[in-house]
Amino acid sequence: MPLIRPAHENDLAHLPDIERSSGEVFRTIPELAWIADDDVQSEEAHREFLRTGLSAVVVDASNRPIGFLCAAVADDALHIWQLAVLGEHQGQGLGRSLMLAAIAHARATSLAALTLTTFRDLAWNELFYRKLGFATLAAGELDTRLMQILANEAAHGLPSERRCAMRLTLS
Repeated sequence: MPLIRPAHENDLAHLPDIERSSGEVFRTIPELAWIADDDVQSEEAHREFLRTGLSAVVVDASNRPIGFLCAAVADDALHIWQLAVLGEHQGQGLGRSLMLAAIAHARATSLAALTLTTFRDLAWNELFYRKLGFATLAAGELDTRLMQILANEAAHGLPSERRCAMRLTLS
């Protein structure tokens, strides 16, 4: 079982490289290949999640981060901003383990739900989250916060017709 722990200050320098490596999979989709070369979250942005939100890492046997998840509380939900696993470690259930840790965190802190935005038609995106119990939200189900996130993504070049918001309601 992978070891998942809260991120530490000395982990933060590794996280942008993990995100870059994770994004390499987009090179397999010609119209989205540019994402592999797009900006990643800065070390400072990760520091902010560490300080005010949720920043978790999955580590190897040497305690070196090989994946991460960062999230923040918004209203009654934990919003997942980024989930990334080094390319050579993808497909081993590490992303799933990070998401299960985030779900457990949301339950432990009495939040009502988890939310995120993702690509509709990529196996490692919408389908992955559906398997964890997330539901894709129709346009009429979006709250203002999620509409703004999707609009911001579109303004930064992500194709809005391929993006969706998802929610996992906790009971």
